[in-house]
Amino acid sequence: MTAHLPLSVNADVVTFTGGGVLVVIEAKKNERPKILYCGPDIAGTDANQLSLLSRWQYVHGGASQERTLTLSNELGTGTLAPPGLIASRDGEDWALDLRVVEVQALEGSGAEIQCFDPSTKIGANYRLILDRNSGVLTCSTQITNHADTPFTLDWCAGMTLPLDPRLSEITGFSGRWAGEFQTEEIGGFQGSYVRENMAGRTSHECFPGVILKTATTTETHGAASGFHLAWSGNHRSRVDRLSDGRSVIQMGELLWPGEIRLGAGESYQTPNLLATWSNEGLGAISHAFHTHLSTQILKKRSIAKPRPVHFNTWEAVYFFHNQENIIELAERAAHVGAERFVLDDGWFGARRNDKAGLGDWWVSPDVYPDGLHPIVDKVRELGMEFGLWFEPEMVNPDSDLFRAHPDWVLEASGVDPIGFRNQLTLNVSKPEVFDYLYEKIAALVDEYKIDYIKWDMNRDCHHPGNSGSSDKRAVMHLQTLGVYRLLDRLRDAFPSLEIESCASGGARADYGVLRRADRIWTSDNNDARDRQHIQKGASYFFPLRVLGSHVGPKKCHITGRRFSMEFRVASAIFGHMGLELNLALESDADRAVLAKGIDLYKEHRALLHGGTFHRLSSAPHANVVGVVAPSRGEALFSYALLESRPQSAPDRMFFSGLDPVRQYRVQIVWPQADPSINTPSIVEAGDFMGKGTVFSGAALMEFGMQTPPLHPDSAVIYHLEEI
Repeated sequence: MTAHLPLSVNADVVTFTGGGVLVVIEAKKNERPKILYCGPDIAGTDANQLSLLSRWQYVHGGASQERTLTLSNELGTGTLAPPGLIASRDGEDWALDLRVVEVQALEGSGAEIQCFDPSTKIGANYRLILDRNSGVLTCSTQITNHADTPFTLDWCAGMTLPLDPRLSEITGFSGRWAGEFQTEEIGGFQGSYVRENMAGRTSHECFPGVILKTATTTETHGAASGFHLAWSGNHRSRVDRLSDGRSVIQMGELLWPGEIRLGAGESYQTPNLLATWSNEGLGAISHAFHTHLSTQILKKRSIAKPRPVHFNTWEAVYFFHNQENIIELAERAAHVGAERFVLDDGWFGARRNDKAGLGDWWVSPDVYPDGLHPIVDKVRELGMEFGLWFEPEMVNPDSDLFRAHPDWVLEASGVDPIGFRNQLTLNVSKPEVFDYLYEKIAALVDEYKIDYIKWDMNRDCHHPGNSGSSDKRAVMHLQTLGVYRLLDRLRDAFPSLEIESCASGGARADYGVLRRADRIWTSDNNDARDRQHIQKGASYFFPLRVLGSHVGPKKCHITGRRFSMEFRVASAIFGHMGLELNLALESDADRAVLAKGIDLYKEHRALLHGGTFHRLSSAPHANVVGVVAPSRGEALFSYALLESRPQSAPDRMFFSGLDPVRQYRVQIVWPQADPSINTPSIVEAGDFMGKGTVFSGAALMEFGMQTPPLHPDSAVIYHLEEI
């Protein structure tokens, strides 16, 4: 029996362990590196055992020697799996054979495996770092051209990872604008599952995340693995089930033709591929990603600071800005408990609609003759932070900026631009564009001491060519890195500045941008029912503290549906709560309900953002989620009825994450009045609107409890506290 060290590197084998995960890589010098095992920790085993057990024998129709799955599965190595690296030198040198040269331990639990192909003079450095706290493995590959002649890279996965053949089911993530993070279930198959995105941002339609599971895996039991590409540009995800019974996953940046051409000594670095494994169900996969994001990715400042209640002006005024009305909104927002006030689109240049002004980042003297100082001063007088909307990467053709610099936009030579919301994309890879944007934004942040930027991006990038240059290749890779660099420079210059990644809601939501941002705008859709589904899908990879979740107007402007204030509040509490509505149009009674809901969020936000999130098994007509404190002494659970029930009796709710031997007092803390449509109900029997009733954790989890009889589009929030 061999005890696993957190990191072990010898002449032949690299072993990582931590967070319940084990990764073993065979990396013999002058041979191709291969992963012997990656998955839940296996006690009492060693590399020799795994090497024998991983042996793959062919019977009929196979090659005369074993075809090993390597870290890149280069073309020409004989594997049945798709190549994780496709490249050539003017159509030659495409058959790469990367062999181990050296293995170096990295600080913490990490290693770099350096490989080289002497024939093509191409090198590959594979970096793997295991977060011993969360059990999330970070993989990346760097390709370097060591020859004097250029080398074109067409595809390079972050890494090629083998899959447990028992993980026959796929959970993928699709969607659209205003309907992001929709899960799709794919059963067992032979062949390929491929999702590709060329939107120039993470996209509404194709989130770069994949979860693998068995047919019997649940939220709390069974084998599962999760994968995410931490990248805000184009991407490809693919799962391949081979005819020989093996399975692999690859995720990486999806490149435009000829986009990456490496000169002598130049390198390409893939985005990070994050992976984790568990035998304890889908919930454990989410917990690992949530922990990793919170401890390794997000800025420590935004973790330590309570997430302030957020008021955004967009659905209150749209483009119709008026100083008096904005100040009145700020007063109403502060009155119900808002702690941050964000002035959205319409404050700058000639921006009276979406047809003009983008790129002209100065306060409009026509709308605000005294600048924004009267508004900012009033917001701070009311005890709130001040935030401002920008869309830095975009420009309207009807703008002073475009008229002066038409060559600053991304375009494809000889192709007319595709219309998209009356705007074009600026080429942030150009130094002059980068400098212009930084100087304009930084000047406003400095003048108004802006606390928060809502950073929007409202179009896909269809023609990311380098306009005004003799080099007509696509620059989407450089564009994404340029946006990262711009965000980094602003954060370095203004350390207390917080940034939201908006992108029409959900279109730039990934762990790459969250190294620079504090929050993502989960969706432009504030429909409370849709938000239950959207936020549940996002929760597989994102913790509640980064998911912007707003109380919208009584009538949603996207769906036209109407909801009670109680339901709108209940849907917004489980996230980073905010408001996006014209409070003057809400009744006195609804504003009072909203204020109570904000008080409830403030009372429990430390639990909501610091606890362990749970998705509870439920029928399709309901959404049941909860957060349990790390001590398991307190919890909040939400039951939302989204459609009419197929049966006459209310659902039974089975809690999760509690200590089975402890006793918990259960009370309903939202809504403020008994929501039952028939009485007497369990609410009265358990005095849940009053002192509550005490149950054991085991009874609540194993026997469960009936929910109140509710109308659809209603929600109940339970507070549990150990006695």
